[in-house]
Amino acid sequence: MDLTVAIRNYQFADRAKSELIVCSQLVTALGSFPEKERAGARRMLIMIMEAVRGELEMALRSTEQSGFRRSTDLLSEAISLVESNEYGSAVLRISEAVTGSTTVAQASWQVLNEHGLL
Repeated sequence: MDLTVAIRNYQFADRAKSELIVCSQLVTALGSFPEKERAGARRMLIMIMEAVRGELEMALRSTEQSGFRRSTDLLSEAISLVESNEYGSAVLRISEAVTGSTTVAQASWQVLNEHGLL
């Protein structure tokens, strides 16, 4: 992997990890919302998750890294689980999605580290 590819992959992966972690925290918080607020909060959360999925899809198109495909698929599953009020299972899928993006970041990190950039 050349430096340009490593930088691009690392940037996408690092951003994806951060966004997925935020999604996970929001899903966890959703379960503690009062019942009358939960439906609106769930709709807003799903919109955020769909935006993150769009970012993952862009990362996949730009890098062709399979870790982003895995993360995208897992986030889609998590969205369905949130829609079904299965918050614990959704958080597990999101944590697996983080792993997919972390794999991309790790490979890029090694190249960047070898060149003294990290």
